[in-house]
Amino acid sequence: MDEPIANPSPEQAAPAPVQPTLPPQAHAAVQPGQAMPAVRAPMQPRPPMQLREPNTILVGKKSVMAYVLAVVSQFNNGSPFVKLKARGKIISRAVDVAEIVKHRFIPSLRPQEIKIGTEVLQSEDGTHSNVSSIEINLVK
Repeated sequence: MDEPIANPSPEQAAPAPVQPTLPPQAHAAVQPGQAMPAVRAPMQPRPPMQLREPNTILVGKKSVMAYVLAVVSQFNNGSPFVKLKARGKIISRAVDVAEIVKHRFIPSLRPQEIKIGTEVLQSEDGTHSNVSSIEINLVK
């Protein structure tokens, strides 16, 4: 038979909550009735970010309509052109975006230039792979 479970003593019930520790200078700055200042961890250097081209939409894994909305929003905000970029299997999604915007939302839209190419990517193990890419420049 199962033995009844004894109620744990207060010492065994739950560990004491951990109090955050502040540096000594933080305690000195806090006056009674004031909130404690936030203590931040030292900042780590960030890797350099690539600058994005203006009016460029990088097509990825989101739904087609998310990118359609982005293109239409760019044109509604006064942009004279929008550039769609995609690589690999996503190229067909970029073409779908351009066609949906043209046929359903902005009939005056036309592709000004379409560039296709191949990008060589290096994987972590050092091997190279070729990935197709496309840029579709749309103008109103």
